[in-house]
Amino acid sequence: MALSNNVIGAINFVAMLLSIPILGAGIWLSNQPADSCLKILLWPVITLGVLILVMALAGFVGAFWRIPWLLMAYLVGMLVLIILLACLVIFTYMVTIRGSGHIVPNRAYLEYHLEDFSIWLQRRVRGSYKWERIETCLSSTQICPDLNQTYTMAMDFFRAYLTPIESGCCKPPTECGYTFVNPTNWISPINNIAEPDCIQWNNDQTKLCYSCNSCKAGLLASLKQEWRRADIILLVTLIALICVYLVGCCAFRNAQTEDIFRKYRQGYS
Repeated sequence: MALSNNVIGAINFVAMLLSIPILGAGIWLSNQPADSCLKILLWPVITLGVLILVMALAGFVGAFWRIPWLLMAYLVGMLVLIILLACLVIFTYMVTIRGSGHIVPNRAYLEYHLEDFSIWLQRRVRGSYKWERIETCLSSTQICPDLNQTYTMAMDFFRAYLTPIESGCCKPPTECGYTFVNPTNWISPINNIAEPDCIQWNNDQTKLCYSCNSCKAGLLASLKQEWRRADIILLVTLIALICVYLVGCCAFRNAQTEDIFRKYRQGYS
């Protein structure tokens, strides 16, 4: 039984280490522009990482001190957490299937349309109350002001590979026909088309296109990129956790079998 308990302890130590990539993914998301303003995936990822760490620690203690009920609680709890992590991985993949940039003539950057994204993601940015908070967060960053320091010439700007947020929030849509002055300052055409985003554009550095649907789409496009990267980390960790869990189950069963045989031999000695 001691050998099996040692194996379980080692397995739980590995499980504790596997919680680090999950926590790391959550911390990484918190430092990304889109997720720092729209905290949807951030807290579920961090919460799961903490719970897996705590559960693995409980299993390690149970194996070290040979506490069967704690090991059983670990096996049940870890199974639940693995299922939750699998659901999160699948959900993240499903809501980020849709949504891609559109090529603009004579521009290196892409532009984004809100209706291209999943309905669930669209609901996260629709509604004035929800968006006002996000808009305030975006306008407080240096994402758009930094463009003025990087690109002073129109041709340099048009050849730039802008991020989705830069493309959607810091400039008017190309179809509006605005004339470039600098990345966040544009001259309105004489006959402005009735496109809502064209009307929403404002050279005020605190407003720009933060109220535009293109900005919402740019935020979701950035969110999609960030979530896809985090989802890869979560998927790899999930597969490793499943392998570790199965080995732990086998070791626990062997420990129980050894204990039964030990008691059986003692009964006949």
